[in-house]
Amino acid sequence: MATIDLAFEVFGESSDPALIILHGFFASSRNWRQIAEKLADKRRTFVLDLRNHGESAHHPIMDYPAMAADLLAFMDNQGLQTASLLGHSMGGKVAMWLALNHPERIDKLMVADIAPVSYQHCFNNLIVALKLLPLSDLTNRKQAEVFLAEAIPDLSFRQFLLQNLVLQDGEYRWRINLDYFQQAAAGIVAFPDTANLASFLGKSLFVAGADSDFVKPEQLYELFPNARLQYIADAAHWLHVQQPKIFHEKLKAFLDAN
Repeated sequence: MATIDLAFEVFGESSDPALIILHGFFASSRNWRQIAEKLADKRRTFVLDLRNHGESAHHPIMDYPAMAADLLAFMDNQGLQTASLLGHSMGGKVAMWLALNHPERIDKLMVADIAPVSYQHCFNNLIVALKLLPLSDLTNRKQAEVFLAEAIPDLSFRQFLLQNLVLQDGEYRWRINLDYFQQAAAGIVAFPDTANLASFLGKSLFVAGADSDFVKPEQLYELFPNARLQYIADAAHWLHVQQPKIFHEKLKAFLDAN
């Protein structure tokens, strides 16, 4: 399987144990920089741009086996025999897929508000709305925000998505390939078949927003029998943004425990 060289930032001392952070769909490493800096006090912390996101290269194939292969190649290129993984949403599924297929490469697994299951929601209307944005008519980002308001009413979510809108040579363009996103979206919502895989017996922490319905206990323990599941009150899917202090404390306690 052809792999992509992933763009990344790294924090912490090279002599410390490695931690790799994986973002969600439409996000990038920049969304995790503050948490990475906090976790880097005892760990060499890498924040990656997964394929088709951030500064990483684009490729028409964007599924979990391909993204996990990119991650494995990244670890090999960095000389990381093992690392702890933290993944949110799509990034959590990448982390889980790698753990299930290469458990020997994982120290500790942390998954934020996602389970190893296929969901029923659909990104198509969202992606269509982004594709309809009249890029050539834009003179500022506020215009884009207003244009998308009807299709995407949540202001904070619109602003998050518009981090992918960049000004280049005086014109706005999408940093992401929306055609590739549209082709891959159904697979991102799903999870690959695990029928022939052994359970991951390593240490794993699942942290979910109490106001989110993405993670239920019965979805976890067949594949991750040693998982701990913890909920964060007053948080939904974006728990790391809504309750960053508590989120960080839970991760730190898990990482520091023997």
